[in-house]
Amino acid sequence: MQQMVKRNVPAVTAVLSIVSLALVFGAARQLIPKSLLPAAPDWLVSAIPHVNAVISVVAVVVILAGLRAIKQDRWDRHRKLMGTGVVLFVIFLALYLYKVALKGPNTFPGSGVAELAYLAILAIHMILAIACIPLLYYVLLLAVTRPMSELSETVHPKIGRIAAPLWLISFVLGTVVYVMLYLVPASAY
Repeated sequence: MQQMVKRNVPAVTAVLSIVSLALVFGAARQLIPKSLLPAAPDWLVSAIPHVNAVISVVAVVVILAGLRAIKQDRWDRHRKLMGTGVVLFVIFLALYLYKVALKGPNTFPGSGVAELAYLAILAIHMILAIACIPLLYYVLLLAVTRPMSELSETVHPKIGRIAAPLWLISFVLGTVVYVMLYLVPASAY
């Protein structure tokens, strides 16, 4: 299986990206039947945004540490940190999709300039998150199908230099969206 993936990284990336984006858009549009989802108490579903905010902040720290490790030629540390970042992203995404599939997307409580700012930040966050999915799959598949000594001969470093900052910005903007939705009182808008 690993050899097949190694020979077909672009095709496997495309398939995984399409499936992932279909799940994201299906959840956001509430096309996934709720009967397929496990039931959870309201308090648990309500806690998901707060848990995801913590995951996002931890992911930013982990990704920054991973970038620092690779600049110091600490390849094993880089691999572990970026793998941890991917695991955090998967947990974040699973929780987010579960909540959105059950409850739908949140609406911003404000209007006017505050709402325009929120929508602009949300749009940039979403565009970056969508763009990151194939980039992350690509560098991840290259990393898991090759020994570290071969990665420098692939496009992994080049695509990683693009994917990592976009991933970071997406996580940071997602945290800003969280703050605007959950921490700033609606009366402030």
